[in-house]
Amino acid sequence: MNNKNKIALSGAIVVAVLAVAGFGLYRFGMHRGMAMSTDMALPGAATTTATNGKKPLYWHDPMVPGQKFDKPGKSPFMDMMLVPVYGGDEGDDGKVVISSRMQQNLGIRTAEVTRESTANTLDAVGSIGFNERDIAVVQARSNGFIERLYVRATLDPVKKGQVLAELYVPDWIAAQEEFLSARRLQGSGINNLVDAARQRMRLAGMSEAQVRLVESTGKLQTRSTVIAPISGVVTELTAREGMTVMTGAPLFKLNGLSTVWVNAEVPENSAAQMQLGATIEARVASLPSALFNGKVSAILPEVNAVTRTLKARIELANPRGLLVPGMFATLHFASATSAEKLMIPSEAVIQTGTRSVVMVEQGVGKFVPVDVVIGTERNGKSEVRKGLAIGQKVVVSGQFLIDSEASLKGSQMRMSDAAIPPATPAAPAAPAVQPAPVADPVHHGVGKIEKIDPDQVTISHGPITSLQWGPMTMGFQVPANGLPKNVAVGDTVNFDIKAVKDGQFAITTMTPVAGKP
Repeated sequence: MNNKNKIALSGAIVVAVLAVAGFGLYRFGMHRGMAMSTDMALPGAATTTATNGKKPLYWHDPMVPGQKFDKPGKSPFMDMMLVPVYGGDEGDDGKVVISSRMQQNLGIRTAEVTRESTANTLDAVGSIGFNERDIAVVQARSNGFIERLYVRATLDPVKKGQVLAELYVPDWIAAQEEFLSARRLQGSGINNLVDAARQRMRLAGMSEAQVRLVESTGKLQTRSTVIAPISGVVTELTAREGMTVMTGAPLFKLNGLSTVWVNAEVPENSAAQMQLGATIEARVASLPSALFNGKVSAILPEVNAVTRTLKARIELANPRGLLVPGMFATLHFASATSAEKLMIPSEAVIQTGTRSVVMVEQGVGKFVPVDVVIGTERNGKSEVRKGLAIGQKVVVSGQFLIDSEASLKGSQMRMSDAAIPPATPAAPAAPAVQPAPVADPVHHGVGKIEKIDPDQVTISHGPITSLQWGPMTMGFQVPANGLPKNVAVGDTVNFDIKAVKDGQFAITTMTPVAGKP
């Protein structure tokens, strides 16, 4: 080997030695830096950070947010460090923080919860109908023929005593002739025959007035006059001129209009305010200046399955006949008693179907959702029976945007977590405090078996979307019947896990992935 080659070889050796030494120094520095950072995260370290200068409220594992710790350290559940949560973090304790400028852009308005003295009032609508207790049916008293009809159409008005029709009754002739013949006879026992003949005229369908007319005039009465017994309108008409009628056949059905019924639809949740005999004020659109007074005569024991309303029957006086069936009426019921109630604008209430929510302002730019119990509603305001206090401010415009933001941030979970006291993290090998069981029953994952212990199997798995977990390595409890015989360390497996007590997860099923060792 010549000198030139020796010099090149020596240079290469020197370069290699320097590279190895540099890499060793780099690894040593990294190790020292990590050790220092770990030492700063130990329980005895400072509780403020250099990045923002804020003092953490507590530490938690993002994968198990329900458990809080009062000191930093390594998570007892996952292979990761605990994350600090600082005071004033947006969304912590269920609040949504919105700057004043953004509030102006969104048009957010608030209103104060007030206490108002209101009477138990109720407004309802209903349709006017006939009073079914003021009905008269006119029937044929004898067999005969309709010779003349004075009322020819339904809904024609009639007056009490008005002639409706005239009937020719042949059956009356024989009874009247027998009566007149008996009265002309002379001798003992004639009075009994006269009384019997008079009774047969009554049985033939003649009225007392018609019988007296035959006695006074001595002439035959062959026609029957049908008289209206009440004033009102004809609601049914079955008689026609020239037709034959039988005894008891209905000819007319009359309905009076001195009183009418209003069938009101009362909301199911307000039916308790409607009582029998209560005074009602009614108005109709065709007579805006007229006020009609009535009372509740009946509350029907049936709820409409579609509209969820209860039907109340109100009887209104109608002396001038201004109210006619088919009209719509607006009803107002006012109770004599009044009480003070908490009231908020109805537009502030968000109805989710299962609960009522309002957005309450807490401090400048901070809003939190609050569940409330809503009572009656009147004049654009709703009664608050539970959930708010006087003086609080609720959002009446833009609350749906705030509620959506709170839902996206998982405000419900954070509000429930606020009741969990902080705990001290234990060593990773033997955790002293465990999280609450996960609500999802079974979750699926795919991963590689790293270690198998008698009571635990360690798996490096990919994302588990149902738990919102990312890729990580963690241990799971072995099922009671043990792991399958055909799995070993290094195998890629499909597995299902289920939350068990103390916040741990246990393997329920495990199968190796086909085609992989």
